[in-house]
Amino acid sequence: MSSRRTGLLASVGATIPVVAAPMAGGPSRPELVVAAAAAGGVGFLAAGYKRPEDLAAQIQQVQQSRARFGVNLFVPNPVPIRLEELDRHRAALQQWLGDHARAGAGWAAEVELPEISSLAGVTSAPGEVWEDFWEQKLEVLEANPVPLISLTFGLPSALDIARLRATGAKVLQTVTSVAEAVSAAGAGVDGLIVQASSAGGHSGTWTPRHPPAEIDLLELLQEVSGRTELPLWAAGGIADAAGSSAALHAGAEAAVLGTALLRCPESGTHPAHQQALAAPPGVSETIVTTAFSGRPARALRNSLTEALTASAPSGFPALHQLSAGLRRAAGAASDPHGLNLWAGTGFAAARSDPAGEVMRCFAGGHRI
Repeated sequence: MSSRRTGLLASVGATIPVVAAPMAGGPSRPELVVAAAAAGGVGFLAAGYKRPEDLAAQIQQVQQSRARFGVNLFVPNPVPIRLEELDRHRAALQQWLGDHARAGAGWAAEVELPEISSLAGVTSAPGEVWEDFWEQKLEVLEANPVPLISLTFGLPSALDIARLRATGAKVLQTVTSVAEAVSAAGAGVDGLIVQASSAGGHSGTWTPRHPPAEIDLLELLQEVSGRTELPLWAAGGIADAAGSSAALHAGAEAAVLGTALLRCPESGTHPAHQQALAAPPGVSETIVTTAFSGRPARALRNSLTEALTASAPSGFPALHQLSAGLRRAAGAASDPHGLNLWAGTGFAAARSDPAGEVMRCFAGGHRI
């Protein structure tokens, strides 16, 4: 394997080929990122959904530990939704809340879903523009340089990629298909995070209405490696040291862990989510759903996914905003049936051990 293919992790001082994935919404707190670096790997802060000032504070907290780390950004790529589709989904959510309340979940009767007119990205309606503060987050990263920046949900302009690289960071793009990989390589990024459909949480697909077909991680790695010499990081369904080793032998520079770290004490995963990973609330398997956010995401099956996945439309961030209060109320009640229980296909192997121990175990005998 060429030095070009394997030099990215070494350039930031990592000693094991294992990366802690960015997991927006709470899990990837600074403690997890610092633990990943202490183990010899790399961890990522998740900038998605955060206000710029909160991202800056987390960056500064991790920098105080002198840990090697990165920051992940959501690339602006909204998914518009028609008013009538959103109205139907809102009614379905309201029906689920009523059914769940009658089944004994008192919290569900107290939830008030937001009015459609307040949601972003709704065609034929005056919804507000959703703001994830892309420009302001670029400014945060210019003021607080970090070694690594990863991008997901879409490909930024070549100008913005150059702007991020000008901070001194190595820039990686999440890709879910060969076509995305070729486009990203042509745009000037330093590496690719190759994400298979087995990954937990949101797919990084650039075309969420038409996500790529399910494909095995090793097969996707092989296909992408034939089209570019960029370093490849493998993500999706890696559940043990054997999975990491297989990805590394297939041409990946690093194995990216997400679900495997959700139960670690350093993660900010909601306790009800952690418990659900250990004892799933429904059928013991995962499902790809748009019911919570309007973008395809893999989660544990629960009452809400069972009731709404088949009918849920695409529409981001409108569906994310619509379900936000419901998810908060379910979390306050520790009810897994109203939570977005993001999980990859290998969730059953997730352990509650310290993150550093998990990462070193997944590294096995592999070193940089």
